[in-house]
Amino acid sequence: MKIERIRINGLREPLGFALPWLEASWYVTETESKKAVNTVLELLDENGSLICRKEGGDLNHAGETLDAVLRPRTGYTLRVGVSGDAGDSAAGECPFETGKMDEPWAAEWIGPRAGDGCHPLLRRGLTVRPGLRRARLYACGLGMFEAYVNGEKLGDEYLKPGLTDYNTRLQVVTFPVEGLKEGENELSILLGKGWYMSMFGLALKENNFGDRMAAIAELHLDYADGSHEVIGTDADWSYRASQITDSGIYYGEDLDRSRPLGEEGPVEVLSPDTEGTRNLRKERLTDRLSLPLRVQEVLPVKEILRTPAGETVLDFGQNFAGIPEFDAALPAGTVVTLDFGEILQKGNFYNKNYRDARDRFIYTSGGLRETVRPHFTFFGFRYVRVTGWTGELRPEMFRGLVLFSDMERSGTIETGNAKINRLYENTVWGLRSNFLDIPTDCPQRSERLGWTGDAQVFAPTASYHYDTKAFYRKFVRDLMDEQVKLDGGVPNYFPNMEWGGASCTSAWGDVGTFLPATVWRAFGSKAELEFAWPLMRGWVDYMDRQDTERRHTFEPPFQFGDWLGLDGASETSYKGGTEDALLGALYYHQSAKLTAQAAEALGKTEEAAHYRELSEQIRQYVLDEYFTPNGRFAPDTQAAYIAALKFGLWRDHDRLMKQFLDRLKKDNYRIRCGFVGAPLLCTVLAENGRTDLAYDFLFQEGFPSWLYAVNLGATTIWERWNSVQPDGTIEDNEMNSLNHYSYGSVMEFVYAWAAGLRCAEPGWRKAIIAPQPDRRLGRLNCAYESAAGRYVSKTRINADGTLDVHVEVPFGCEAELRLPRSGKPAETLRAGVYDYHYMPERDYRKPYGTATPLTQMANSPAAMEILDRLVPALAAIARGQNPDFGAATMEEVGGMFFLGIDPAKLAQAVKEIQEVIEF
Repeated sequence: MKIERIRINGLREPLGFALPWLEASWYVTETESKKAVNTVLELLDENGSLICRKEGGDLNHAGETLDAVLRPRTGYTLRVGVSGDAGDSAAGECPFETGKMDEPWAAEWIGPRAGDGCHPLLRRGLTVRPGLRRARLYACGLGMFEAYVNGEKLGDEYLKPGLTDYNTRLQVVTFPVEGLKEGENELSILLGKGWYMSMFGLALKENNFGDRMAAIAELHLDYADGSHEVIGTDADWSYRASQITDSGIYYGEDLDRSRPLGEEGPVEVLSPDTEGTRNLRKERLTDRLSLPLRVQEVLPVKEILRTPAGETVLDFGQNFAGIPEFDAALPAGTVVTLDFGEILQKGNFYNKNYRDARDRFIYTSGGLRETVRPHFTFFGFRYVRVTGWTGELRPEMFRGLVLFSDMERSGTIETGNAKINRLYENTVWGLRSNFLDIPTDCPQRSERLGWTGDAQVFAPTASYHYDTKAFYRKFVRDLMDEQVKLDGGVPNYFPNMEWGGASCTSAWGDVGTFLPATVWRAFGSKAELEFAWPLMRGWVDYMDRQDTERRHTFEPPFQFGDWLGLDGASETSYKGGTEDALLGALYYHQSAKLTAQAAEALGKTEEAAHYRELSEQIRQYVLDEYFTPNGRFAPDTQAAYIAALKFGLWRDHDRLMKQFLDRLKKDNYRIRCGFVGAPLLCTVLAENGRTDLAYDFLFQEGFPSWLYAVNLGATTIWERWNSVQPDGTIEDNEMNSLNHYSYGSVMEFVYAWAAGLRCAEPGWRKAIIAPQPDRRLGRLNCAYESAAGRYVSKTRINADGTLDVHVEVPFGCEAELRLPRSGKPAETLRAGVYDYHYMPERDYRKPYGTATPLTQMANSPAAMEILDRLVPALAAIARGQNPDFGAATMEEVGGMFFLGIDPAKLAQAVKEIQEVIEF
């Protein structure tokens, strides 16, 4: 037996993080035991003294809270001991350390003199006495900072201290300081503009939060003799202009190594009353929630291109977010300019879709051999245009440093279909590219904001891909900070600066309830749910207050609606054809219902009753307004059906589902919905018994479809279905990101329904494993490191039609297994590994039946041979020669007498096609 993945609040050995509660989680692996008979949790301080102890036979290894009062700047160790029902046992531990918490600051804010617009390097000398036992630096720099000891950067993080509403919250980063030597040392802090000062937001304003760079820091030194020394930022520090001449989120960075450092001068001690420093209030300083932004992968240059325009372009082979790094040994004064793009146009470099982002890194050589990288920006790119390089440029000289928040990978999928595998990887890269401290919409153009609608739809898929527990905690805190300013409203994006005003819209603002509900399901933490409770309650109450006429609907002045839906005025319209008011009511109902469920889980009986009643009132409004007494749903768009089915709003479920299927057929089984509908399309079909149709949408390759972009070489998910035309031409410069994760939400269907891994209770100690294979996948291997342990679901359709199913259930968990097409009832599995081999009741290799649309047979030579031989009129329809009937099935065309089909030959065709084997 082994104890692994011991975490504190979802964090691995956290140092200096905010810990508003204390929750332990752990895995038990390599054991014959099925469950624990006893678990002991012990919390010890750095002196080995026991702080608290918890013991029991059913402690929740997915998350067990501890009752302990923690002290600032103190080390602790969590010990976990488990005894299993097979008689084995194991123990493990996780060290962690608190930050400053609410301890008063002795240090002061400091910065360069007023009017000095340099990127300053703040510094001071210090003397270290013999016997140093521990050194910690607690620091915050605005807009971004890097800390150095004796010229060596502390830590491996980038873009610190992360993005917050700086008017509300300033995060403190804790560094272990290992580079101090006995005697004289130098501590320095390099500052950049970051989100705080550089051009940022849709209004393209600078200085959104302040117009002066500043830092505050305390270096705490503990000696073996018990003495303690604090060296803080104050008037004793000095500064000089660094060699960074300018930087910005959209701007990029200019680094001039030929320029000497500026003349050293005294810093200015700053206060909230100092002009341009309205944010510098010590009470806003708080231990961090932001996960570290680290280099998670290093990409080599795939190819150096010489374009038709005569330019040198590096191709990294993958669209991603991060920064370049290169080895330079160039003559002094050489100016190298790097420009970044996602796509080539006619073989040439292109980045006009970056809108107002300059997105450039300019390096001026000082004549030294060195490794070069930007400090205070990031880029979204696959291609880099290199201008000004002298001498030979070799691929190994450049690297792409992939940056995203430090989360652990939890889900993996691999299938027998190369295109689906590429699509899957595209959704993962979409997450990696946009989880930079907050969930952004895109990493490249002059936007990069935390659009809440995107975050809402993608959260379930994200929480399969990665362990998002701590990442989303920070975003929940960000949204709650915004809520204070909006009287409970949740903005369309974070940070909500002037352009957005108080605009709060359905599906976007509903992240306030959907996101906490997703985190609750995935991780089962009541502490996390309690933390997010004000966000959930505040959003629903906000909508309730807006309903001044008590109609039980939510109709703000503006709604995004089914954004980028293809059934609007044109396929290039911003909005689809689904009524805004309907979507407003549907999401209002679902938010009220989710809030009621959260209140019930938290034991808030009165609140649960209140929000249940509110959700029922909204439900009744929807039924009265949009359904006939006999159950017909008046709206007739894909997004309307998808949302109504997803949120459980109908008079007659079967009739609503039939209408939905009729709508899909009228649309010739093409996607017509946008941001509201498309992310849920396949999942909703599967939830309502039509996994077969969900697969059909997943495997479509023409516009619009998920594989359309794959066939055009996409390595991430696009903002629009047709962001790029078949000839490789980008469609639109204004709103065309090639790295937008929203439509990647389709992977929830693959995890939850294709692989069949779904939680049966929050936190995954009980699960459902109900795979639903498809011959077009052949095999599907899925593993998921859930909050409670590793689940595995593997299926393979063999050449002889038999099916192999492999299932793994983690320690302390159980799963309801539903073997597909086995004819057997569901069985409950305890922890263990299980294998099954059998012939399904219906052969997966025989995909065609009387209900198969004709156009789906077009790619089958065997099926088309039968149609050509027996019913050539149907063969012509299948090939697209009659689009009006392409969605018809062989069952339906039997009644179309005007097609002149011989009933006997049609019956024979049906009989033969049902026996066609595709493998």
